[in-house]
Amino acid sequence: MYRPNNSAIDDPATLRHVMTEIGFASLVTPHDEGIEISHVPVVVREEAGSTVIETHLARANAHWKLTGARSVLIFQGPQAYVSPSFYPSKQVDGKVVPTWAYIVVHAHGAFEAFNDPEGLGAHLEALTNRHEVGRAEPWAVSDAPVPYVAALKRGIVGVRFRVSRLEGKWKVNQHKSAADRQGTYAGLMQSGEQGVDLAQALGSFPSGSAAE
Repeated sequence: MYRPNNSAIDDPATLRHVMTEIGFASLVTPHDEGIEISHVPVVVREEAGSTVIETHLARANAHWKLTGARSVLIFQGPQAYVSPSFYPSKQVDGKVVPTWAYIVVHAHGAFEAFNDPEGLGAHLEALTNRHEVGRAEPWAVSDAPVPYVAALKRGIVGVRFRVSRLEGKWKVNQHKSAADRQGTYAGLMQSGEQGVDLAQALGSFPSGSAAE
């Protein structure tokens, strides 16, 4: 991934947190006949200092048969259009153009498939609990009839992705002047939920950061 200057974010704990918050990724695996791509919900965790990401695929999806192949999981975070009107410098010399702000994480590695009932059960419970926590009446896998869940498990294959390299990119106008940074922040705060997330990310950079 092209990551000039200080747009690169490499801290594993930060990237695990962001991947967990996004919760959904594109699994991309090149092979002899082309490129296989699947879009999957994920569970992210740390094991002995390494990052492990679990998901599952429909058994009819041949992607899981590429076990062991080098792959990448792409996590697309918040993204928003940035208008030149956000910048005070527009009134000075007009030398501004639109751009796009975004956060993205790439997890490189390889995956293995698993289909034992216990492993699948633990994965589905972790995935469900991650998204049900905080609800007034959280749903649990155990709420569904056991034979029904067992039948559904037979239709999926678990995928355990072991990360060899993580790379993140925060492109949020952190290279701009203090005035244009503030203008970007204010503009993004009015650009919906994703804009707010990006504005907060911009606010986490120290003044004077040089990135693009």
